Amino acid sequence: MPADAPTILATSGGAGRHDRLRWGVAPLTDHAVELSGVTGRAPRVTFLGTACGDDAGLYRDFYAAAQDRGFQASHLQLFTMPNVEDITAHLLEQDVVWVWGGSVAGLLAMWRLHGVDEAMRTAWEAGVVLTGVSAGSLCWHVGGTTDSFGPQLRPITNGLGLLPWSNGVHYDSEPQRRPLYQSLVADGTLPHGYATDDGAGLLYRGTEMVGAYAELDGAGAYFVERGPDGTAVETPLEVTRLR
Repeated sequence: MPADAPTILATSGGAGRHDRLRWGVAPLTDHAVELSGVTGRAPRVTFLGTACGDDAGLYRDFYAAAQDRGFQASHLQLFTMPNVEDITAHLLEQDVVWVWGGSVAGLLAMWRLHGVDEAMRTAWEAGVVLTGVSAGSLCWHVGGTTDSFGPQLRPITNGLGLLPWSNGVHYDSEPQRRPLYQSLVADGTLPHGYATDDGAGLLYRGTEMVGAYAELDGAGAYFVERGPDGTAVETPLEVTRLR
């Protein structure tokens, strides 16, 4: 059952350590499933590893984690060809779409080539919850900072734009992230936007950011805007800790 309003949970988390698996579902992704409003059956969750080149091992890990959590799991891959006949129909059948990290530049190129960009918009407008980590957070926004082009971070400005904001991910864990994001907002390369430390996520209803959440103690989220003097102004947000 889709959520009541277009919903995105954009994160720098959602997966974590597991005793038996390579990784498991973490509280941010659990929260995305809760937001879908599913009751009385297994939630339908589809996974996209486009940003990692549709690595087969990643999909195996996802299915193991999904089975452990009781999801009705599926995936959408584009290499070497799409694995479903109708991408839009596949997404509309889901409760949650979960997008993994990696190269956001590669993700956007492949999505546009195969029409996944428009399919995502259709699913979002229909109330399917969209979530993801890193590249799977940046993609919904206008742009942000990325290592898609090499170890020195660069701006990316051709995101899907479902959300009219920029996005900073891994804000506390990679030294280049915070200063570059702030400078790009300050000089107008990126619009005002929101950033997340590792383990934090941003909830959007429609295009409005309505809440920040964390699955790790101390993980923060921030609003970054261009101040009247042309410098970046960072405002910490109130963060709800998920258990």
